[in-house]
Amino acid sequence: MPTVEFEGKSFTVDEDGFIESYEDFCPEWIQWVKKEEGIEELNEEHTKVIDVLQDYYEKNGIAPMVRVLSKLTKFKLKHIYELFPSGPGKGACKMAGLPKPTGCV
Repeated sequence: MPTVEFEGKSFTVDEDGFIESYEDFCPEWIQWVKKEEGIEELNEEHTKVIDVLQDYYEKNGIAPMVRVLSKLTKFKLKHIYELFPSGPGKGACKMAGLPKPTGCV
């Protein structure tokens, strides 16, 4: 597995750049993904999506479907794509430290 070095931290990632272990999630991971995704600044809405994804994952062991994510955050799907241009699965789940989603996220 490839590794990513960022701000003194080392992360093992899969072939798509998702962190290998949720337990390795930390603020430095968010900053690395933010840079990779081309997101200038994180705001409260970014943080809300990340928190909802992590909470759902911790309770259910999987990422929520997009419809569920939209309902839990009260953000329209279009807005989630504005926050995370590569989408809720690739961008938001990656930033939240979740494994690469297999379904419709």
